Amino acid sequence: MMGLKIELNEQKSQPVLFIRTRTAVENLPKVIGESYEKIMRYLAELGEQPADAPYAAYYNMDMKDLDVEMGFPVAKSLSAKGAIRSGEIPQGKYVSAMYKGAYSQMEQPYNEMFKWMEENGYEQKGVYYEFYFNSPNDVPESELLTRIAIPVK
Repeated sequence: MMGLKIELNEQKSQPVLFIRTRTAVENLPKVIGESYEKIMRYLAELGEQPADAPYAAYYNMDMKDLDVEMGFPVAKSLSAKGAIRSGEIPQGKYVSAMYKGAYSQMEQPYNEMFKWMEENGYEQKGVYYEFYFNSPNDVPESELLTRIAIPVK
């Protein structure tokens, strides 16, 4: 993989609507798809649009029992409904990179980012955000665009 462009940014807090659940990695695509659908339906009911690409936030890396939050950035704070919760992606410093390629190969950009953080004296805060700019339903795996963002201190 050629030169991942790794950036450090200060981000403002971003309101989101999300569903948080636990799942094994093999069920993740189904769970993510269903969650996005529910949130999109609710946004339509509210007459709102997502403000940006959908995301998933990983609170652990246990492939048998992932603690994952899936949602959409929204323009303003919206009320929760059932399993759909209202929250935010917190403000702060993030190390991020745009990765192009298959989800199954994502260990590589993560490793590059961890190495960069180590070399530059940053420590991760334990949540990994992935923003999905397209979908495996629409493009070949090699064309998938994912922005990885890791909060750091």
